[in-house]
Amino acid sequence: MFAPYRRLFALPHVPSLLFWSLCARLQIGGLPIAVTFLVAGWTGSYALAGLVAGGLTVGTAVAGPVRGRLADRRSKARLMLSSAAVYGTGLLVLALLPAALWWAAVPLALATGLFQPPATQIARSIWPRLTHGPMRQTMFAAEATLQELLFIAGPLLAAATVALGGGRLGVAVMAVLPCLGAAGFAYSLRRAGLSEPAPAEEPDHARGGAPVPGGMLLNPRAALVLTMTALLALGLGAMDLTMVAFSRELGSPGYAGGLMAVYAAGSAAGGLLAGTFTGPPRPARRALGTAAGAVVLVPLLPPLLHLPSPWLLTPVLLVAGLAIAPTIAAVTERMGDAVPARRRGEAYGWLASALTGGISVAGPTTGWLIDTGGVAAGAAGAAAATALAALAALGLGPAAPTAAASPTTPGAADPPTDAPPPAGPPATAE
Repeated sequence: MFAPYRRLFALPHVPSLLFWSLCARLQIGGLPIAVTFLVAGWTGSYALAGLVAGGLTVGTAVAGPVRGRLADRRSKARLMLSSAAVYGTGLLVLALLPAALWWAAVPLALATGLFQPPATQIARSIWPRLTHGPMRQTMFAAEATLQELLFIAGPLLAAATVALGGGRLGVAVMAVLPCLGAAGFAYSLRRAGLSEPAPAEEPDHARGGAPVPGGMLLNPRAALVLTMTALLALGLGAMDLTMVAFSRELGSPGYAGGLMAVYAAGSAAGGLLAGTFTGPPRPARRALGTAAGAVVLVPLLPPLLHLPSPWLLTPVLLVAGLAIAPTIAAVTERMGDAVPARRRGEAYGWLASALTGGISVAGPTTGWLIDTGGVAAGAAGAAAATALAALAALGLGPAAPTAAASPTTPGAADPPTDAPPPAGPPATAE
């Protein structure tokens, strides 16, 4: 079952590139928690804390496509290091800011967010240069699965550091992590020979990538992937808020973190399984699976049903999350297929912004649904959003034929000569 992963991690440079790219994003899930504790401790207001955390999010979303375009045109290693230096400095200044100057945290957070190291964009833009065919699908599935685990580990780490030394220590640790990760990722990029822009002789039409005449949003396939991504993020954000509302309904808000961790664990398990498939991924089918998981939860939530314990919901949550990481992996791979190699960094910058935008819309939308129809209405909204994402995915059509390995990394996409031969049938249907 795990033979595809053994072959993937036998490829030169893949383990170190994946490890350090994930390290450079470890703070993403935990930083909002640390900032919330810090600012709420200064002001006593969670609304103001949310405003500062929102400033970081807005800055990151606005600059995502710009950072991705820079990664396409300049040294990726140098961009990682320079971005991390400014980003880490901004977070350290925020951690050391006197409480009386809390108002300065909002513009500081916005400016700092503009420089978040583009580890996600860069990593996703180089995977097609290292892998192709079924191994590329395994690569994107592995990244989506491990990123789910980051969204569990990051908040836990932030909560632990805040409990140990308060909000200032929490933000300071979140400042150091991306700097260390960026340094390791930059070194790995240089060592792999992937720091510089894709050379002109690299095929621009690998796996169906098409020229982008003007802005990224003018590319119909890319725009469709971005629409699907925003809807998917809206649904996933709605489910997180639904779990928070469910926990509050039971009078135990602390249960929310555990319930979301179970949901993420199901997603990670599904992503691990999806990486073993060798047939072309079907984003629409996977998104429908995510929607079905939300639909199953609706009749189990108030006001339709009042469970005596939230943990009775955990088996259903585990199964409901199975399709999430596979869907994200399929969408990510399709985005790379929709654009030429020299613009993949920019494309994945737009993808990150679409994710952020969808999650931002989830807050007020899901809040209104829950206020109007109860917790179950929040889950119904999540199901509706992911179902719309599946409908959008129908417009993508079948995956393009697999291209040959990139000439920029000779043999990189093929297993070493001493690697075990592929096992099982040539194509495993989903």
